[in-house]
Amino acid sequence: MAAANAQSLSQYAKYHNKVGRSRATSESPWVRYTLIGVALLFLCLFLFIPLAAVFVEAFRKGAETYFAALTEADALSAVKLTLIAAAISVPLNLVFGVSAAWAISKFEFKGKSFLITLIDLPFAISPVIAGLIYVLIFGLQGWFGEWLSDHDFKIVFAVPGIVLATIFVTFPFIARELIPLMQAQGKDEEEAAMVLGASGWQMFWHVTLPNIKWGLLYGVILCNARAMGEFGAVSVVSGHIRGLTNTMPLHVEILYNEYNYAAAFAVASVLALLALVTLALKTYVEWQAARNAQETEREITE
Repeated sequence: MAAANAQSLSQYAKYHNKVGRSRATSESPWVRYTLIGVALLFLCLFLFIPLAAVFVEAFRKGAETYFAALTEADALSAVKLTLIAAAISVPLNLVFGVSAAWAISKFEFKGKSFLITLIDLPFAISPVIAGLIYVLIFGLQGWFGEWLSDHDFKIVFAVPGIVLATIFVTFPFIARELIPLMQAQGKDEEEAAMVLGASGWQMFWHVTLPNIKWGLLYGVILCNARAMGEFGAVSVVSGHIRGLTNTMPLHVEILYNEYNYAAAFAVASVLALLALVTLALKTYVEWQAARNAQETEREITE
């Protein structure tokens, strides 16, 4: 009798939970359609229409004008400098991000919370302020300006300053992607590998890296996207020297200020294409990570 009552109560609880979930996740049709309509309207006004306008304006004067703007010497120099800044800053941030995430998630030490706060600092500081700080430190009238001038080494208004500014605004992305992931994974597998005789590098390459590879790739994609699209900090330290210190966003600004709209939108369309490629890669990484998580969960249950 007691067993029957317990079974009845269990079935009632399951039914009650099911009904509660259905009520909590279901709305009347007009509410659903209104919410969907508002979301689509927002996307059209602030995403799809501006994105389409970039490409329409870029090809307004024809394909010949479009490709002429992209193959012009200053445009090619801007593309080259953008790629150089990204090619230097992303690998450095990769090393920093993995090291910081490893230290924070695997060890306990004094100042751990302070380190996390410092990693978040570029999110709180305006990029323009970051650029001004580099000018104050490395500019001609800055703290090290006289020494740098005497040794004929230029940082501000040169490529090194652009790279430093890019590194500053992008270094949280990889670390911030890996820290919660590695904390959630814990350190049981690493400890098991060390008990079995694995060295530190063997443990990293064969245990840690496979577990974080999709999160790491996701962080690299976001870091690279920000590096190529950064404007504020780079604008302050670049000096806007055409053909020398202008990245693609700065080149777009100069062309637009000169009322050369076709060329400005042509270069902007390249940045938009890079953004779309980044979005596609981000979506693929998220899908692949979710797929791997489902396969792992299936293997565990089996």
